[in-house]
Formats: sequence, structure tokens, C-alpha cells
Amino acid sequence: MQPTRAAAQSPLIPLSSREQEVLKLIMEGATNTEIARRLYVSPNTIKTHVRNILNKLGVEHRLQAAVVALRHGLV
Repeated sequence: MQPTRAAAQSPLIPLSSREQEVLKLIMEGATNTEIARRLYVSPNTIKTHVRNILNKLGVEHRLQAAVVALRHGLV
């Protein structure tokens, strides 16, 4: 999968340490509910983190976020 045009044209915005944690768990295949349980936060908090990660990486889907993270050594 290719990053969106926005990601290809602009530099990546750095992820917070919590966003990096969430991204690692996304890459392990964890659902929002599973991530919330593991990090002791609400699923809505995880939804917010996921949305922020997708926006910062300029992608539309979790799989695309994982690919961008691997390509750029983010995790």
C-alpha cells in the first residue's frame, strides 16, 4: 500500500510516546478494546490516539500506518 499524497509530500509529524505504544500494539494486531485493556484506558481514548496516529502519518487505515511505521523506523 502506498502512503497518501499528503504523507508523500510532507514530512512525518512525530508521534508522542503514547502514540508509539498504541502503534506498536496496532502492529501486533490488537483491537482498540484490547489496546485499551492493556494500557488501562478507555476504548474512546484509544480511538483518539488511533485517529491522531493516522492523521500524523497521513494514512487512512491501520494497516497503512503499520507499513509507514516499518518503512520509517518509527517503532
